[in-house]
This record gives sequence, C-alpha cells and structure tokens, in this order.
Amino acid sequence: MKLKKLMYQTGVTTLGVVLPMVTFAEGTNPFQRAGELVGQTGSAAGIASGSSDLPTIIGNIINIVLGFLGIVLLVYLIWGGFLWMTSGGSEEGATKAKEMIKNAIIGLIIIVASYALSTFVLSSLVTATT
Repeated sequence: MKLKKLMYQTGVTTLGVVLPMVTFAEGTNPFQRAGELVGQTGSAAGIASGSSDLPTIIGNIINIVLGFLGIVLLVYLIWGGFLWMTSGGSEEGATKAKEMIKNAIIGLIIIVASYALSTFVLSSLVTATT
C-alpha cells in the first residue's frame, strides 16, 4: 500500500515538473525560456542578481523559506479540515483532525514569530554595520 502511494506521489510530482515544459510550444528551447522567466520573476520580486549585499540576500532566503513553510502549513490545515469533514461522526477521526488543525495553528504562530524575529535581527544587523 505504501509503495502504491509512493508511486502515485512520484507520478504527480513528475507530471507537475514535466507538464509545464510541454506548454512552451513556441519553438524555442523550453529551458532557455524558463530561465528568462525566472530572471523576470526575480527582478519583479526584488531579488535580481544585482542586489548582492549580504543582509538582503539572507533576508530574501529567509522570506522564501518562510513562504514555503506557509504553503505547507496551508496544505496541513486544509488536510485537517478535510479529515474532520470526512470523519463521518467517528470520535477518533474528529479528534485526530482537531489535533492537526491545532498543530497547524501552532505552526502559524511559530512562523509569524520567526519572521518577526528574523526581520528584527536583520534590521538591527544592518543598522549596526552602517
């Protein structure tokens, strides 16, 4: 059963990576076009290759990691809500789902606190070094 689940997850992930490249039907190299799009996205997000001071780079990395954790948190929260709705009156299933939702809220508090702490430390570091 676990092997079947692993194969399913691998297939979905592979499709998620390969399928967007098929949509680049422009006749150019899809990897080259993807690189250009990544560069444009980085410029729009303010993390272009020209900004090379260390606090900015560290802050951008922290923001990216915390953003990814926020996405994982959202999926975990939705999964807990789904389990709660599909528990079918089972007390054990509802308790497990409530525990997942509680853990997701605790995770949200941790993510927000770590963002606030990292922002404070980095801004203090920048003002101390200039």
